[in-house]
Amino acid sequence: MHDRVFRGGLILDGSGRPGTLGDVAVDGERIAAIGPAGTLQGREVADISDQAIAPGFIDVHTHDDRLVLDDPAMAPKVSQGVSTVVVGNCGISLAPIAWPNNGEPIQPFNLLGRAKDFRFPRMADYVAAINAAKPAVNVAVLVGHSTLRVQAMGDLARTATTGEIETMRGILAEALDAGVTGLSSGLFYPPARHAAEDEVIPLAADVASAGGVYTTHMRDEDDRVLDSLEETFTVGREAKLPVVVSHHKCNGRRNWGRSAETLGAIERAAAQQPVGVDAYPYSASSTVLDAEGIDDDLRTLVTWSEPHPEMAGRDLADIAKDWGVSQREACARLDPAGAVYFHMHEDDVRRILQHPLVMIGSDGLPHDQHPHPRLWGTFPRVLGHYARDLGLFPLEEAVRKMTALPARRFNLKDRGRIETGAFADLVVFDPKTVLDAATFERPIAPAHGIALVLVNGALAYANGESAARNGRFLKRA
Repeated sequence: MHDRVFRGGLILDGSGRPGTLGDVAVDGERIAAIGPAGTLQGREVADISDQAIAPGFIDVHTHDDRLVLDDPAMAPKVSQGVSTVVVGNCGISLAPIAWPNNGEPIQPFNLLGRAKDFRFPRMADYVAAINAAKPAVNVAVLVGHSTLRVQAMGDLARTATTGEIETMRGILAEALDAGVTGLSSGLFYPPARHAAEDEVIPLAADVASAGGVYTTHMRDEDDRVLDSLEETFTVGREAKLPVVVSHHKCNGRRNWGRSAETLGAIERAAAQQPVGVDAYPYSASSTVLDAEGIDDDLRTLVTWSEPHPEMAGRDLADIAKDWGVSQREACARLDPAGAVYFHMHEDDVRRILQHPLVMIGSDGLPHDQHPHPRLWGTFPRVLGHYARDLGLFPLEEAVRKMTALPARRFNLKDRGRIETGAFADLVVFDPKTVLDAATFERPIAPAHGIALVLVNGALAYANGESAARNGRFLKRA
């Protein structure tokens, strides 16, 4: 007699194999048994004969560093079937840093919070805060390379000295001791733009020695995307560790269609070294508002603005027209601010999503006033729009990209599979109705078709409502 049995559902175990009808039993935090439909007995039995059951989805690319503390119910994630998030991406992490006493965080750190939010000088302090908050999802943490730079350097607009690199390595060592999953970089952003390979490689090598992973928001996702890929592969080869290309895209009209080239380069590298990729299912990106990123002929949507919060949710072109200025002048007035950039081609998005190396990550920005809909819609959009409606890949392949593949890339032990002994991180959903509801006009909306989510054996989401909080910090295996 098991604690809980899910009876008669389509079991999508995360392997990518077609689903089979059966029962899944849970005892405590773990999956206790898997059997033919109707064969397992439980003190609680849920008939899911018209639904699918899969491992809880793993969101490999998030900026939920502060959300897991300030809003631990994690509604944007559990409502779409997510049971684990990876925070600290793009080189920016909420720890280990106490923001210097010289004003508010610079871009892109302001995507995570204000100076008061950067209050964890040691990673161990942040880990303790996660476990005290007990969020509804599990949390794996990456150390941000830019976070290390801010700690070790006064002037960021230059390469680091040998001594500064050693300071970064010391801070990184404490974080690794605390159990972080790896290191992330954001070489595209100003705080790390001047960092050379010989600054990143020693840090990545330390992570390699600890069995971690390196993820990167590459230096360029536009015209020099191939050069940036090669830089990423070089770091991985020299440091001898797995690399993950974050939110892969071919940005800007000149680069539409180049995903065939980039994926070819990734395949060739992956034949020689461990390489992973994540992507989100939208042809628009989102980050800080920057005049350098504006294309007057492509749409830009403002997501927040400190001096003009009333402009959140409006197109930059319309704001500029109302003010009688250019879009770049409007950027200056809105700054600091955030934006959604409609700079990708749908054909590239589909080609990238379809590739077998590609995992799913939302890259959602939970603190934006008018966020990109990927914050609430990423995983159901892959399942419903791309897998079911467009037939881009089978449902079982969509699930693999969200579960077993990321669990393997990030070495999340006993996660991402429905198998006896694995943690009971599970999602039950309706394959016929699952779909994102969030849009660019109304971005905050729970998805359709997600019935319930278990995290470490406890019900985290059911009947459209958040339930128990049973997540934890996931220490590097």
